[in-house]
Amino acid sequence: MTTATLVPVFAALGDETRWSILAALGEGDASASALAGRLPVTRQAIAKHLAVLQEVGLVESVRVGREVRYRIIGAQLSATARRLDAVGVEWDRRLAAIKEIAEGL
Repeated sequence: MTTATLVPVFAALGDETRWSILAALGEGDASASALAGRLPVTRQAIAKHLAVLQEVGLVESVRVGREVRYRIIGAQLSATARRLDAVGVEWDRRLAAIKEIAEGL
């Protein structure tokens, strides 16, 4: 996962409403109407937020009869988590090196 891929994902995740939508979808697939019933946001606003999440590859739509439901794409979230973990490991390595230098003084 490249930085160019991560930036739009983090921008999408930086919105509190979109984060709430992802959390709700983590409990199971749902339509925009069902999400609007659970969150303090209109169905139209939910639809716009879902479009952003879909654009960055975090959710996908699935037609179930006449209803369109949304679900999380786990692979994208996992790839994002792995990239964040790699950044954390690198920072830990750097901090350990700084600590070693400081203790050697």
